[in-house]
Amino acid sequence: MIWHSSDLQDVLSNLDVNPQKGLSAGSADERLEEFGPNLLTTHKKKSFWIRFLAQFQNYMVIILLLAALVSFIVTIFSSESNWFEPILILVIVLANALLGAFQESKAENALEALKSMTAPSAKVLRDGIVRLIDASQLVPGDILLLEAGDYISADARLIEAVSCCCDESTLTGESVPVEKIAEDGLEEIVSLSERHNMVYSGCSVTHGRATAVVTETGMNSEMGKISALLEQTKEQDTPLKTKLENLGKMLGVVTLAICAIVFVVTVTRNFASPGAPFATMLLDTFMNSISLAVAAIPEGLPAIVTVVLALGVQRMVKQNAIIKNLPAVETLGSASVICSDKTGTLTLNQMTVTKLFDGKQELDLSKDSITEPGRMLLRLGAICSDAKVERNGSRKSNIGDPTEIGIAAACSKYAGISKQDIETSCPRFGEIPFDSDRKLMTTINMIDGRPFAVVKGAPEILLERCIGCDEKAVLAANQAMAEDALRVLAVAIKPLEEIP
Repeated sequence: MIWHSSDLQDVLSNLDVNPQKGLSAGSADERLEEFGPNLLTTHKKKSFWIRFLAQFQNYMVIILLLAALVSFIVTIFSSESNWFEPILILVIVLANALLGAFQESKAENALEALKSMTAPSAKVLRDGIVRLIDASQLVPGDILLLEAGDYISADARLIEAVSCCCDESTLTGESVPVEKIAEDGLEEIVSLSERHNMVYSGCSVTHGRATAVVTETGMNSEMGKISALLEQTKEQDTPLKTKLENLGKMLGVVTLAICAIVFVVTVTRNFASPGAPFATMLLDTFMNSISLAVAAIPEGLPAIVTVVLALGVQRMVKQNAIIKNLPAVETLGSASVICSDKTGTLTLNQMTVTKLFDGKQELDLSKDSITEPGRMLLRLGAICSDAKVERNGSRKSNIGDPTEIGIAAACSKYAGISKQDIETSCPRFGEIPFDSDRKLMTTINMIDGRPFAVVKGAPEILLERCIGCDEKAVLAANQAMAEDALRVLAVAIKPLEEIP
């Protein structure tokens, strides 16, 4: 069944669920047995020793091991006991392998830690009772209850949506929250970002609330399909690894060729003018050729490369970047241009207030001192928003629309008042939520003991309803900010005689 284009009643009938009561406990257990847990399957984790042995699958390393072996043989059969060189070669090879395996295991553990941090729960309706269950226990047919700040753990068709917006940046790359509507009549072929009657695993609710019926879980979800595609991709060697392997091949061939030539020429000369016994001469010549081969191999090259790459990895760790394979550092460092239209996703995925127009002048918050009207503007913007900042010990989490979160953060930073303090000092008594038709949001707040209507929204819409402002200056500021690719919002305030 195509979930987004089918009628809601057909979807509920296909999933055999009553939206008022949800699934029974027995039915949920049966479906969990049939569909499996709501988890993304991943490839089996490699052990440390498998990673360690994999480091030896390199021509340069193989040549060094052969050089060490030959050096041991030369030392055993020669009159001089020079064990330093073969032991040094082995130490370098083992140190390289240990460092590479340790870095890969460390990166793998860091990624696993990130996964464990996002082990969400889900609020569902079962047997007519709202229950909080582990997200891995969700099954098709479960009735999901969603509200602002909730993490969506499975693909679901909306039954009801009230001012609901979802952040789908992890799935589509679009950082702007998507408005969700419980509607029928969508076409079968519709891009995922335009399926407004669906919510998807891996996304989150930024605003409003919704009720939805789970349609797909685990690897059958859209996120699961992406995970399956990633599992099918084959790892490609980095340019640095390819170059080192080519260098190893070339050194091996050239070294063996030179050694063979030296051996043949020396044997021919000694054979033409015999002195020592032929067998002794042959062994000495062979040992000299082998010594030449050992000397020609750059034992320090892998060590130098590994140390330099490890230093690069440590510098990137300080910037919160996790590198799984050491040679990838060189590849990333060689990139000079990255082209993408997913700015919010590739950067911090965080909206930030950068400029203000306080009615008289434009302020660049990165370098200009904020004015008193500018502080008032930020406070009013934070008043007329639903963003929440919650603290759990030392951890802080932001819930809500990214734009409103940015306004609340700027208010705290530049105006010196937090969102919690604003909610306490300026309590809200009513609101008209933002919608795509009106393009405005209105709240009724008590400010300094008097009711005010605070409105936030599209400048061209709000300006039509305003008096007592310089319309030309506002439009000019709006145009200038828009040309700088900024998202522009206007804020207005109106005193009221009483709370409507």
